[in-house]
Amino acid sequence: MKVVLVTGASSGIGQATAVRLAADGHRVVIGARREDRLTELADKIRADGGTVDAVRLDVTDRDDVAAFVDGAVARHGRVDVIVNNAGVMPLSRLDSLLVDEWDRMVDVNIRGLLYGIAAALPVFQRQDGGHFVTVASIGAHEVVPTGAVYCATKYAAWAITEGLRQEADPSIRVTTVSPGVVDSELADTITEAGAQEMMRTYRAEPIPPSAIADAIAYAIDQPPSVDVNELVIRPARQR
Repeated sequence: MKVVLVTGASSGIGQATAVRLAADGHRVVIGARREDRLTELADKIRADGGTVDAVRLDVTDRDDVAAFVDGAVARHGRVDVIVNNAGVMPLSRLDSLLVDEWDRMVDVNIRGLLYGIAAALPVFQRQDGGHFVTVASIGAHEVVPTGAVYCATKYAAWAITEGLRQEADPSIRVTTVSPGVVDSELADTITEAGAQEMMRTYRAEPIPPSAIADAIAYAIDQPPSVDVNELVIRPARQR
């Protein structure tokens, strides 16, 4: 059994990952801003026989993220995996100048990841072992209209995670997971009408978040000598 932290666990990929890993016998620590959703998820996991702690978490707050990780260490004696999953995707054209939404993406998708690394890396170094999992996006590999800022944040997430992989001691494993179109609430944050319409077509045939959770479970469950560096998972019809 591993102690696994999952950020952005109140819905979508984070929720599916927590459910899958708890079913596999891991102790999961779930974090997100929406406490009602966390409580509901924790109740479901426990009802299914899993072990879970639910902690309110704002990944844009460095102290909050540090407390999330340190609290797990205090309760369980160690942290084996952190899944940095929290993300937002309010797509828009650059000339719409939705600067507040740009800032939000930078804060959550980049700073939130960095804060997770900053909190967990010293723990993994002390333990002489641990596993970082970054949920990036197919947007880390391509840019589409309305996606300039979002894709930039996911390129950054990919680059940060790859840099971490190269710098980290071999006892610390590092995995980037890049989902394609997944059935989630991410598109619900889009406020620009043109981007909303584009997303309705683009997201016509998504895969379930459980497909990404299965990929994360695969990476986590490999022997310590096997480091799954990157996984790209998308619908068969997405080209």
